[in-house]
Amino acid sequence: MASGLNADTVGPVDVAVVAFDGNHFNGEIVPALRALQQDGTVRILDLTFVRKSAEGSVDVVEIADAEVAEEFGQFADSRFDLLSDEDLQNVAEGLTPESSAVVLVWENTWAARLGAAVRDSKGEILLLERIPRDVVVEAVGALDAD
Repeated sequence: MASGLNADTVGPVDVAVVAFDGNHFNGEIVPALRALQQDGTVRILDLTFVRKSAEGSVDVVEIADAEVAEEFGQFADSRFDLLSDEDLQNVAEGLTPESSAVVLVWENTWAARLGAAVRDSKGEILLLERIPRDVVVEAVGALDAD
């Protein structure tokens, strides 16, 4: 399998849209993404940049595009395209003028390993849910208040 992916063993896949004021992505999240991928926590499957001009025109830059391929091409296989044009248009519609976003799709490889171990032990994951950040912040705040 050329992609290194196997549908039977792939971990949960998440997508995130990270918005930035202005149309100049400074790349400060690159080291964090690189570290997460290198240590096997995640596998970046797709990465696309969306920029909206002051006039409202939209520019979409994918990892295979020369503009970003050198910096971001090592993150994901450009043939594995999970983001449709419609998905990216929806992201663009949500952006304010003169802003940009990076749209990331990643496999939670840590969860794939855990899932395989659960299946091998004849277990079954009955619930897997993300607790919203604001709930966690509130809970941490309550601990600090005590």
